[in-house]
Amino acid sequence: MAKTASEHNKALVLEAFDTLFNKRDYDAAAGFWSPAYIQHSAHIPPGRDGLFSLVKALPEELRYENALTIANGDYVMLHGRFSGIGQPVNWIVVDIVRVENGKLAEHWDVIQDEATRESSKSGLPMFGDAFPA
Repeated sequence: MAKTASEHNKALVLEAFDTLFNKRDYDAAAGFWSPAYIQHSAHIPPGRDGLFSLVKALPEELRYENALTIANGDYVMLHGRFSGIGQPVNWIVVDIVRVENGKLAEHWDVIQDEATRESSKSGLPMFGDAFPA
């Protein structure tokens, strides 16, 4: 059975995130991100080079975990956790990526510090079914 465009884009974005953030394979990652990549994040310098430079400067312990992936045509939304970022707490992030011609072409994000059991007013974790250790 053939994949729909949305299914293909979801798989592409997940593979791109794993390649860059977890494997730290910058040569392979360059094949996923458009040379004309547009960055809307307040935390990341412009363009593909800005993103790659940021990741290179982060601790080797950096990891990305995905919990949810939704696609609508050329847009893919990820709900994930970035850990090992060199901050006191992990980040829970919603990334929105626009795919164009099989490449990640544009990016927006919403970032929030991950709540601890003690700080969660709802008593529920923000990511998965357990609080971070």
